[in-house]
Amino acid sequence: ARSLDKLYNFADCSGLHLIFALNALRRNPNNSWNSSSALSLLKYSASKKYNISWELGNEPNNYRTMHGRAVNGSQLGKDYIQLKSLLQPIRIYSRASLYGPNIGRPRKNVIALLDGFMKVAGSTVDAVTWQHCYIDGRVVKVMDFLKTRLLDTLSDQIRKIQKVVNTYTPGKKIWLEGVVTTSAGGTNNLSDSYAAGFLWLNTLGMLANQGIDVVIRHSFFDHGYNHLVDQNFNPLPDYWLSLLYKRLIGPKVLAVHVAGLQRKPRPGRVIRDKLRIYAHCTNHHNHNYVRGSITLFIINLHRSRKKIKLAGTLRDKLVHQYLLQPYGQEGLKSKSVQLNGQPLVMVDDGTLPELKPRPLRAGRTLVIPPVTMGFYVVKNVNALACRYR
Repeated sequence: ARSLDKLYNFADCSGLHLIFALNALRRNPNNSWNSSSALSLLKYSASKKYNISWELGNEPNNYRTMHGRAVNGSQLGKDYIQLKSLLQPIRIYSRASLYGPNIGRPRKNVIALLDGFMKVAGSTVDAVTWQHCYIDGRVVKVMDFLKTRLLDTLSDQIRKIQKVVNTYTPGKKIWLEGVVTTSAGGTNNLSDSYAAGFLWLNTLGMLANQGIDVVIRHSFFDHGYNHLVDQNFNPLPDYWLSLLYKRLIGPKVLAVHVAGLQRKPRPGRVIRDKLRIYAHCTNHHNHNYVRGSITLFIINLHRSRKKIKLAGTLRDKLVHQYLLQPYGQEGLKSKSVQLNGQPLVMVDDGTLPELKPRPLRAGRTLVIPPVTMGFYVVKNVNALACRYR
């Protein structure tokens, strides 16, 4: 109870919503879910009027390996139906959201598990969840974070999940409920460095492009090395990247055409671009920019700088640049970043620094330094797609 109190109070005072994953490994002799302890927890949290959404278990495809108890998809589906029936009579949770099954990387056996689950319980969940891990943590090197082949592994996984989900519940929301750069909680001095941001920012862009509108981050603090803050609560590179993303990027995705980049693929050859450009309507909650503005975010994995000229209606507009580069002698392994040449540090324990853009005059070519990433707000475009919600 004390642990739940602490967790809920943290989420509540941070303005976050808590999704709690109940223990799915308490099993009856017939391998069905033993829900007795879960019911006690549900009653306790209801007595405290905690506004919580629910889930059951974590990476069920690994239960046999980790705990010696395998649970197949149809049994997991029945367990979710059982959980739904537990929530119904509890007034505060009768309409609570339910998510799952939080499967791991969609290999053949995992897809079979998801198929069985969707067949039995696809309609009981508000969103289907899965987790993605990019690299085996035991073999990671800093240059791995720059491999386009690695960045593109996510796209194929999204399609596999979408195919199964749309077979049973077309249009059902799909969430990436856990994304880690490397397995086993990440790699010290790499997963929490500037270099890991290439995977993180590309993940956000690719998911939005393919219709996934929620991604949940592993982890905020304590477990592993995929942190947003260090042990002294100082923000790490991915924190600043996430903060800029939240402030500048709206949910509406725009198509991007880059002349000179879209080369024709030859038979048997996949084009993997090292320059990645994503575009969204600018976040309409950001009062520095009027509705109709557009935000580009750009990842340059080349060892050379790249020049980008805005065309059409974007050509003669003022642009605000938010360029993130590593700060200090460690280069890509740095745990500090600079924004437009100024190091980013907290003002005090509770005050973020001002995230100042660098204004670029209208018509100026965007110059993206080698192996960097940045956000570019094209002001006052009055884009029709961005004028309304």
